[in-house]
Amino acid sequence: MSYRIAVLPGDGIGPEVTREAVKVLEAVGRRFGIPLEFEWGLVGGAAYEATGHPLPPETLELARRADAILFGAVGGDQWDQLPLELRPEQGILGLRKELDLYANLRPVITYKPLLHTSPLRPEILGDGVDILIVRELTGGLYFGQPKGQVAPGLTVDTCAYTDDQIRRVLHVAFQAARKRRRQVVSADKANVMATSRRWRELAEEVAREYPDVELRHMYADNCAMQLIRNPRQFDVIVTENTFGDILTDEGATLAGSIGLLPSASLGSGRAALYEPIHGSAPDIAGKGIANPLAAILCGAMLLRYSLDRPDAAAAVEAAVQEVLARGLRTPDLRQEGCRIVGTQEMGDAVVAALG
Repeated sequence: MSYRIAVLPGDGIGPEVTREAVKVLEAVGRRFGIPLEFEWGLVGGAAYEATGHPLPPETLELARRADAILFGAVGGDQWDQLPLELRPEQGILGLRKELDLYANLRPVITYKPLLHTSPLRPEILGDGVDILIVRELTGGLYFGQPKGQVAPGLTVDTCAYTDDQIRRVLHVAFQAARKRRRQVVSADKANVMATSRRWRELAEEVAREYPDVELRHMYADNCAMQLIRNPRQFDVIVTENTFGDILTDEGATLAGSIGLLPSASLGSGRAALYEPIHGSAPDIAGKGIANPLAAILCGAMLLRYSLDRPDAAAAVEAAVQEVLARGLRTPDLRQEGCRIVGTQEMGDAVVAALG
């Protein structure tokens, strides 16, 4: 029986980088004897143009029956004037809500051949950084009600969390820490926000179930500063939706390029969703220069978390390391003495490195 992978390339550079990720997954599937079946669907602006909605029913049904979802990117200037409910971003937000994808895992890893591309000094990065940021995805300001203009001159966003929403993402963070260096930093604003005070109380409660894991609390603004001052102090960071959105994008700068970082969105249902964090980058779409490595590393996360194949995931990650060590770079990683390649050539190189 084959594993069914829903492929939703989306907009901008999404189709370009997703194509390379699928190519690598096909190659690793052949090498390790993993039967994979890919089914393609529309999402975002591309779906709006074809069907009038960024998340058509056919795409949602495709996602519901999949074993995993490989997602590209959504958005573009041509759709900026659409009503909020029809904007391309509602495609990914709708998938998170409908599939209850509540925990977003974003690894922040620096690769040795690329340490100099980070804006941070080498002595701050040391031998490298390996952080996992766990972001709650289904609560907080992005989903709370009321939302919008509630009275003349008054516009509101509501930050709302249930205890269950907080507990379940905390468990994901502590369980992940047990497989790493057994340290969790919970980032909040308990000094000014009621939801953060409750978050901190529940973090202490959940931590008692993991006596082998160290818990520290840190205000989110201080956490942002510490990511730049001393990133090697962190193992797992867990935080709510808005803070997580900001901290994960900040963490991307440590790696030297946003084109290197994958993410996994895990939920209570069958399928998890895997998405590079870089967005649709419409300014370079169609030029064949986008970095596909984040999408390819999404494939590695898919193998690890959805298919329970850490061996195959490690092979993909090692292939990416090998390609970088050989000096191949997409334009976002431009470096003296290295060879600049395009999107497709970078994907081909990773496939070749898989052997």
